[in-house]
Formats: sequence, structure tokens, C-alpha cells
Amino acid sequence: MKRCLLALLVCLTTLSFAAAAADRPPNVIYLLADDLGYNELGCYGQKIIRTPNIDRIAKEGIRFTNHYSGNAVCAPSRCCLMTGRHPGHAYIRNNGDPKDLQHLAAKYGWEFLGQNPIPDSEVTIAEVLKQKGYATGAAGKWGLGHFGTTGDPNKQGFDLFYGFNCQRHAHNHYPTFLWRNDTKEILPGNDRTLHGETFSQDRFADVALEFIRENNDRPFFLYMPFAIPHLSIQVPEDSPILAEYRRTIPEEDYVHKGYLKHPTPRAGYAAMVTHMDRDIGKITDLVKELGLDENTIVMFSSDNGPTYDRLGGSDSAFFESAGVFSGLKGSLHEGGIRVPLVARWPGRIKPGSESDHISAFWDVLPTIAELTGTQAPEGIDGVSFAPTLLGETAKQKKPEYLYWEFAAYGGQQAVRKGNWKAVRQNMTRKNSDPLRIFLYDLEADPSESKDVAADYPELVADFATIMKNGRTKSELFKFPPLDRQ
Repeated sequence: MKRCLLALLVCLTTLSFAAAAADRPPNVIYLLADDLGYNELGCYGQKIIRTPNIDRIAKEGIRFTNHYSGNAVCAPSRCCLMTGRHPGHAYIRNNGDPKDLQHLAAKYGWEFLGQNPIPDSEVTIAEVLKQKGYATGAAGKWGLGHFGTTGDPNKQGFDLFYGFNCQRHAHNHYPTFLWRNDTKEILPGNDRTLHGETFSQDRFADVALEFIRENNDRPFFLYMPFAIPHLSIQVPEDSPILAEYRRTIPEEDYVHKGYLKHPTPRAGYAAMVTHMDRDIGKITDLVKELGLDENTIVMFSSDNGPTYDRLGGSDSAFFESAGVFSGLKGSLHEGGIRVPLVARWPGRIKPGSESDHISAFWDVLPTIAELTGTQAPEGIDGVSFAPTLLGETAKQKKPEYLYWEFAAYGGQQAVRKGNWKAVRQNMTRKNSDPLRIFLYDLEADPSESKDVAADYPELVADFATIMKNGRTKSELFKFPPLDRQ
């Protein structure tokens, strides 16, 4: 009898939570992998790495085939995501440490400088959701400014931040400490070697679950910028996931470059991705358990393309991580910026949907604003894809074009307009032709293997104008003069 009464109480409590949730704005969970390739999920064609929970989000929701990251590396990409601006207008346009803020390291106890901070004037997704009293939490890798700067996540709308504030700190998944807001949480048994007692990704999942439980009676925004599968390749040595992959994935000798060396790098890399997928399953299961499923939007994507072959033991060629696309992380070719996007919202997003709508990270902020009934800031570049999510494709506005610029890796610009893609490379390298524009027809040539610029001079001229006018002056770097086009 006691067990029956307890079960009834749990059921009534869950129904009560569900009824209350239906009367408030939807919860938003945005999950972001780090350096995960377009083709590294089962729902996008991966044959070796298992991702059943992310695949289930796609099966029960929608899968996008033309979604793009904010940029080709971490910090500038995340800036576009958080602020709704494309790389020509975003404040952060490259990775880099704030050399002029070193004097703050001792004051605030930084061991890693963090990246260039976004300014107070930038409005983040978390700040937008504060209009309706959302609880806001982030667990993972931030990379947009350390505590004590304007980029402090607690100053950018987040009630809770837990994890790596600095990207360099995140290059080891067994750190000696993590940040909980501006307080260091020491992790005993970790010494930044290959293994330790506390796997940082497990802590991110624990904190995320705690955050959901603590805020299930109000609308919440959970941002989970995972630090995997970014190198180093590390996963708990006693993980059954790792053991399984060691039995099934062949390894081969290689010359190790950078980061820590893993004894079975292919198995280790695959295990990292599946480990992340397992934790995503824990999060979605808890949402369902609490009766919040039908009032919670879940999105998953990656901050840029997969990393270079054999760096730190990674093997993007073996896993076919970028699929048919050329280029990897650091490149504005498709392999460096075309990323997966899956989303689920029971009762609102039609299960098994697929969309070829062209979108990018800067579209996420206005999309979330529209779905939650909040107001996106004026002057941003994003176009909401909420109509596509909700199956109202006739109402979907299309972006005029998508624009990227990236100062590193030789200096690059890229524009996508419809099925056409224009790319400029080596803009800052000597003995190069920084004015040359390569043109590709992505419908006929998704791998960007055939430059057709000579056949379409008018299109090239149009793209040149966009590249010239698509950017604003940045204090962080300078391209060669663009008015010579």
C-alpha cells in the first residue's frame, strides 16, 4: 500500500509540474559539441561512432542539412552564437588571449588568461531570456572573457556558469580545478595528465542535471558548450564505451603531434563522442521524468568542423568526419563550417522532419527569442528559423546571404547565397593572390572541388561587393585593403 501511495504521489507531482510548465514559456536546452564534424553523428551518416541519443532527437524532431557554425574555430563561433551577429559584425573574430589584461590574473586568481572578452554592449541569448525571468545556466567551455572582465558569463546574463572559462584550460579533460561562477572548485586526484579521478565532462553533466532539478518550477535556459571531442583525446580508462571501441576499431601507428598522446586514439576519440551522447541522454531523460518534455526545446550542434588529421591522435579521415565536404577546422570551406543541427520539441516540431533551410549560428538568438516570446536586440544579423522548426515553412524568411571572415589560417572570407558559395583565401600571406575569389555551385558540387568563377563573372562581382561591404572595422585584426577589388 505504501509503495502504491508513493507511486501515486510521484505521478501527481509530475502531472502538476507538467500542467504548470504548459502555462509558461518553453524551456530551452542548447547543446554544443566542440570540433564535432558534420558526419560524426549516426543521423548524418556516421558508421563507426554511436550517438543514439542525439539520433533520437533528430528522429523525434528535425534535422537540418544546411546549417553553419559562426566561424571556423571556437571563440569567434561562440560569439556569433551568443550575440546573433555574423563574423563581419561580431566583436570576437579570432581566437586569442587578452594580453592587455594580464594584470588581472593575480587579482582574480586566473591560471589561464581566458579569451578576448565580449563587451557590455553585446546582448546574449541569456540576457534576452531574462526578459521573461528565465533561470540561466551554462556548463562547459565559455571562451568569451574571464571573470573580472566584461565577458564574465555572470555579467552576460548567466546565473550559473560551471566549467572552463578559458579555452586553453579546456585542452585537458582532467583539470586540477573548474570554475563555479568566480570560485575555483578543486578536483582532487587530477593533475592534467592523461587520466585522473574526475572527468570534467561528467561534472558538466552532473551540474546540468542539478540545474534542471533546481529550476523545474520556472522557465530555464541551459547552455551546454561541451569541451569534447576537442583534443586532448581523453575518456575514463575504465569506461565500458572505451572497452567496446577498443575491441571493434582498428588502430595503426602514427606520428603524434600536439596534446597528450592516447594509446588507442581512434577508440578514445569515438568513446569521447559516445560519452557525450550518453550524458545528453541523461539530460533528456530527466526532462521527461519531470514532466517538462512537451514544454522544452532541445537543440544540438557543433561549434565548427572536425580537427586536422593526426593532431593529438585525431583521425578525421578514418571517421570521414566531414563527410563529402572539403576542409576541416580552421577553413571556411564547407568541412570547416557546415555543422549538424537537430532539434526536438514534442507536440510542436513534427517528428522525422528534415530541412534544407540555409541558416547559421547568428540565427539561433532570434529563433529562441521568437519561440519564447522575448524580444531580440535590434541591429543583429540573424534571421529566425522558428517557422521551419514549427513546420510553417511558408512563413520562413530566407537570409539574403551568409557571410564569414576569419583572420587566421592565412586570412579568409566566404559568402553563401542560395546554392552559390564564394571563398577567398591566403589574404594575409605573402606571394599570394588575396583578391582571387573561388566560386562553387554547392548543389552540383558540395565538395567544392570545381572552381567555376571564370564562367560566372557577374556572380563573382556580386560576391566581391558583399565581401567588401559585409564587414565593419575590427580592433582585433586587419585585412589587406578591400577597395582594390
